[in-house]
Amino acid sequence: MASRLHAQAKLNQVVEIIGDSLDSEVCSIYLLREGMLELFATRGLNQSAVHVTRMAVGEGLTGTIADNIETLNLAEATAHPDFSYRPETGEDKFHSFAGVPIVRHERAVGVLCVQHVDPRRYADVEIEALQTTAMVLSELIANADLVDEEDLGTNPALSGPEIIRGLALVKGLASGTAVLHQPRVTVEYVVAEDTEAERQRVYLAFDKMREQIDRMTTQAEFGVGGEHDEVLATYKMFAYDEGWARRINEAIESGLTAEAAIERVQQRTRMRMREIDDPLLAERMHDLEDLSNRLLRIVSGQLGTAAAKGLREDTILIARNLGPAELLEYDRRRLKGVVLEEGSLTAHVVIVARAMGVPVLGRVSGLRRLVREGDQLLLDGDNGTATVRPSPPLIEAFDARFAKSKERQAAYAKLRDVQPVSLDGKRVTVMINAGLRDDMPMLNVTGADGIGLFRTEFQFLVAAALPQRDRQTRLYRDVLDAAGDKPVIFRTVDIGGDKALPYLREDDRENDENPAMGWRALRLALEREGLLKAQARALLEASAGRTLNVMFPLVSEPWEFDAARAVFEAQRQFLKKQKKLLPEAINYGVMLEVPALAEMLDIMLPKLSFISIGTNDLTQFLFAADRANPKLAERYDWLNPSILRFMRRVVKAADEAGVAVGVCGEMGGRRLEALALLGIGIRRLSITPAAVGPIKELVCKTNLADIAEAMEGWLANPPANLRAEVQQWALDHGLDSD
Repeated sequence: MASRLHAQAKLNQVVEIIGDSLDSEVCSIYLLREGMLELFATRGLNQSAVHVTRMAVGEGLTGTIADNIETLNLAEATAHPDFSYRPETGEDKFHSFAGVPIVRHERAVGVLCVQHVDPRRYADVEIEALQTTAMVLSELIANADLVDEEDLGTNPALSGPEIIRGLALVKGLASGTAVLHQPRVTVEYVVAEDTEAERQRVYLAFDKMREQIDRMTTQAEFGVGGEHDEVLATYKMFAYDEGWARRINEAIESGLTAEAAIERVQQRTRMRMREIDDPLLAERMHDLEDLSNRLLRIVSGQLGTAAAKGLREDTILIARNLGPAELLEYDRRRLKGVVLEEGSLTAHVVIVARAMGVPVLGRVSGLRRLVREGDQLLLDGDNGTATVRPSPPLIEAFDARFAKSKERQAAYAKLRDVQPVSLDGKRVTVMINAGLRDDMPMLNVTGADGIGLFRTEFQFLVAAALPQRDRQTRLYRDVLDAAGDKPVIFRTVDIGGDKALPYLREDDRENDENPAMGWRALRLALEREGLLKAQARALLEASAGRTLNVMFPLVSEPWEFDAARAVFEAQRQFLKKQKKLLPEAINYGVMLEVPALAEMLDIMLPKLSFISIGTNDLTQFLFAADRANPKLAERYDWLNPSILRFMRRVVKAADEAGVAVGVCGEMGGRRLEALALLGIGIRRLSITPAAVGPIKELVCKTNLADIAEAMEGWLANPPANLRAEVQQWALDHGLDSD
């Protein structure tokens, strides 16, 4: 870069140096010109293809790298679905391929790639070398005007409405102005002049960042919910990670500035995130990315997140991903919705957003290229879409729908003090599912009969380490205090499988081929008896002087229930000897999710106070269909005679034994499905708080004897489409099935 050669000559030298260093027959540089990727320099391909070969962004492997702004590392290039052969380059004899984007202002302005005759994946150190070189090239390209000015811009001119689609992470409707969570920190200088000075800048930035994280944990707002404290504890764990600091220092030693070094390590983190199958571990990597962005802002002296400046109007927040602690920094009165480029249903931020009542749309590919700061957005979290820059007619239609939704919510809110009693005088118990302290106010807001499922694992999922018994006790006591005289059913911790905890020993997190059927829930808790003992003691102490309702998840055989109950009873005897105040009564129940348990009901029912049918897991086990697979999710319907017959058999056996039986799961919160459940004899539902009003209204307008008679006929002689039959029955009886 320091030489007096013109830019083209420098690029020609660069490809030779890289090819020699990586022992690669081919090294090529493509740059973005007039919206197309043009071959600018190459070693190994036909020189006649330089400035001749061009491809669109998204076309071939090179175009895919530029489009996704991600690295590819392939042992066999032709096996990749996006491979595109260009005969003029003479590349047909090369097998291996690796490429990295050349990024400027968060936009790919080129691609640096290498190829080799023999099939092989390039080593991590080689990929990191390519990433470093690409960062240096981006500065050369900008200074030499090799890329058109419009291609260096942060965003092309955007105008007119556009509908973007993603995954509905938290449902709901919202409208507001787009605000970028992180105003982009532009790394202007890549090559360091004084390595020691850059290292000192990073040390000071680390100290300041750690001070910020420590200060956040002491703020009163975050002390309200213990879960928030634990989320921040995870951040502290990463903030003080010496391995992360060491990797940044190694990047500085290679000749990069502090900003460029942080950015390069961050690129490596993003590569690892794409390779991680474990969703919980991937979320932990997102936590590290959030901290990287914070460190980058500190070291560059540039402004912090949009939260630091404050929100001035109703806002839809735009981000690649978001840490839960960062979400909590925003003014809850102004924050109306969140749209993420990444995100998943198990993300920590989704847990917190759901508690805050903020709709979230995730997995929106290319989000920040489609939305500008200040754009108006209409977020439809129910259908997984958002409209950017909507036209007046679209705004009018959305406002009408939003008003209708508010109208419905207001009507449902009026049912808060109305008991769900059917037309023929049958009382149905309608409870809510919860997992955070912040969920508890919904008991009074909805007028629900209690907490039918308190997911105790949320406290474990957001913690940096296994929650201590006293912390668990405080949470459970707070929940019982908030519930007052309404019952709370605590489900013992359901972790493992797709809810892995990074702080468990590696041998506790075996790579199950089928995580949902693997080493999870009660199976894991019985093996790690210390975990279950601590939770049992915490629940018993928290329930002193009250009734404790506890249920065990994923019970497959009677002995598993017996073993879990024995742990609780042993802890009760221990507390009794210690002269501690005990619960007045303990009701033990099970989640019926594994079909095998239904075959042992004659043995199980005499031991139980209640059964909760977990429809989510039960459905996938009955149909051998992964509920996370969209193709299978549409094929196997909850209104299927198979599952309804199965549940009816369980209900009849439980009724004859005098054991209460209910349903907790998404199925019970849908009006049409809830109607079918009422028809097979279910009289207790535990559902999401938003569904309480609609289900109460449904119960009050239904004659349970009539729907029971209809269900009996349908299940005896199943129609071709049971859903259509139930829907028509609802319409005929004046029931809204939506």
